[in-house]
Amino acid sequence: MYDLIIIGGGPAGLTATIYAIRKRLNVLLLSKDLGGKTNYRLALPWIEDYQVIRGLEIVNKFRTELEYLDFARHIESVDKVERKDDHFIVTTKGGAILESKAVILATGTRQVRMDVPGEKEYTMKGLCYSALSYAPLFIDKSVIVIGDDDLALRSVGELATVAKEVTMVCANDKMLDSPLGHKLQQAKNVKIMKDCEIVEVQGDEYARKLILKDKAGKLSEYPADGMFVEKALVANTSMVKDLVELDEQGRIVIDSACRTNIPGLFAAGDVTNSYAEQVLVAVGEGAKAALSAYEYLLPRL
Repeated sequence: MYDLIIIGGGPAGLTATIYAIRKRLNVLLLSKDLGGKTNYRLALPWIEDYQVIRGLEIVNKFRTELEYLDFARHIESVDKVERKDDHFIVTTKGGAILESKAVILATGTRQVRMDVPGEKEYTMKGLCYSALSYAPLFIDKSVIVIGDDDLALRSVGELATVAKEVTMVCANDKMLDSPLGHKLQQAKNVKIMKDCEIVEVQGDEYARKLILKDKAGKLSEYPADGMFVEKALVANTSMVKDLVELDEQGRIVIDSACRTNIPGLFAAGDVTNSYAEQVLVAVGEGAKAALSAYEYLLPRL
């Protein structure tokens, strides 16, 4: 039986693993890959390079230390986590059944996509899913934000502080009936479009324009320097949906020490209700979750 199983190989999961190894815990890392969504970097035609923490750099630094500190890792997704007596049963997609005294969930989120022609082709080539991460790169540029909920509204607000023009596509009256919505409707550099259908993303090497259809069936082209799909972030919690407390958005509810409502089960990063879509926040939460798990495990080691 392991002392600790960590599920998820993004910044939170990798950090938690490093801290757990330093505490001499018998730890297993389960993940389908290492680095999570930090493995993707937005390419833009006017910028050759910019100062960001890249996924590859993060993974390489963690790998260096993890190779030095011998431990077990399994490149596989998890199907289910169950509580049994005073420990946990973790079942992988491949059918492996593993036991652990404690578990840290750092499974992150996934984006809801538009599923239109051109989206896959231009993902991270002028089109991406996190205005919060990339807004500073669009000073005096024109951008399009696609979405119909609070995430899209927040992204428009973020971009409107730096961009020359922000076009919000697929907006609805409900999302606009808020303090931020009222402010954006009055902003001179924000254009709000309702009652339209996204048809296609077009471009050359980069995404360059969005094709929309109005209620009458008329097609229109909307050029932009960048596009942000902000439809929703779905927490990857299917393996614990019947075990742990989730909030209204389906994220794992944690306290200030990354503890869930289940003793011995911890969570960190974007999968929790304290998500921030920031690498450094996830790294900090991963460290915190590992230290909390260690405190829980001390009497059980």
